[in-house]
Amino acid sequence: MGVLLLVGTSKGGFVLESSNKQRTWKMRGPFFEGFETHDMIGEKGEDRPTLYAAVNTWMWGPVVYKSTDLGHSWRKAKAHPRFPEGNPHKLSVQRIWNLQLDNYGRLYAGVEPAALFVSEDGSSSWAGIDSLNFHATRKNWQPGNGGLCLHTIITHPKQGRKIRVAISAVGVIGSDDGGSEWRFMNKNIRADFLPTKYPEYGQCVHKIDLHPSKPDVLYLQNHGGVYVSKDFGEKWIDIGKALPSDYGFPIGVHPHKPDQVYVVPLEMGPRYPPNGAFQVWVSNDGGKRWRKSAKGLPEKSYFNVLREGMAMDGEDPCGIYLGTTDGELFCSTDEGNSWHRIAEHLPRIYSVSCVAT
Repeated sequence: MGVLLLVGTSKGGFVLESSNKQRTWKMRGPFFEGFETHDMIGEKGEDRPTLYAAVNTWMWGPVVYKSTDLGHSWRKAKAHPRFPEGNPHKLSVQRIWNLQLDNYGRLYAGVEPAALFVSEDGSSSWAGIDSLNFHATRKNWQPGNGGLCLHTIITHPKQGRKIRVAISAVGVIGSDDGGSEWRFMNKNIRADFLPTKYPEYGQCVHKIDLHPSKPDVLYLQNHGGVYVSKDFGEKWIDIGKALPSDYGFPIGVHPHKPDQVYVVPLEMGPRYPPNGAFQVWVSNDGGKRWRKSAKGLPEKSYFNVLREGMAMDGEDPCGIYLGTTDGELFCSTDEGNSWHRIAEHLPRIYSVSCVAT
């Protein structure tokens, strides 16, 4: 079995391939003519997976590309997420931030300005989730520093009608009926930058992740605070007090160990690692205790890892990957005890994802 790493950057997408337990890598790219590529994903468990890329072009606008040959060649999909003409808020899609496949063959796209679209035919057609996209509170939604973007899509692995999305800076919004009705799910999540610290909405959630074997347990990295929910987002518990900073972007759950969680802390103001030393923090018990992981990482660094910049493969041992804003790609093959660099001098990395081949 081999591993594909799909790496989206500010100047296109790259594909790295390994067939020998993450020891050596061959890289292809850049694809997409140097355009911003905010996310790249692939179907899991397929003999020849279909790969998708969210590419933001100045010629065709935000588009979806597809590959059926492990990323050797790509073509534009037949259709792309778009608001209907004459929509109530005069919205138009500016960027595609996130792509997500569920267990039922549906492909979701989160876009800017914040909205959710779904395709049931591999991007031959798209439908907007109007109950969310034109929510009654939309006129009050405010953007985060990166824009008003729907950047995280979580679908329950066993109850496909349950959906949770994260919007900066609106927070967590959930549906239990496949997207007909939506409600805010920000209980106990802080918004330190607002006069009211725990509003109904207005939080700047950065990323959410889960493990399929414990799908009701969600882990969340906030603008300030690291949280866990044990009831699929109904309420949240702060688990970040022991970290050197509870600010950061990515959060990831080990694919074989549902209580093993990884975060990349940053100093909130300058948005670089604490004391300028690149470090990952790991919890083996769902956030009760944390340990620092920095062996092999740069001792002095002023880059960061964006929300889609962490990924894990399904190998044994598991490969854990970090893509940085200065174009370096790091890998750990021992649970995060040590790290080594597998690529450098790439453009600014937006996303990293893994596909088994």
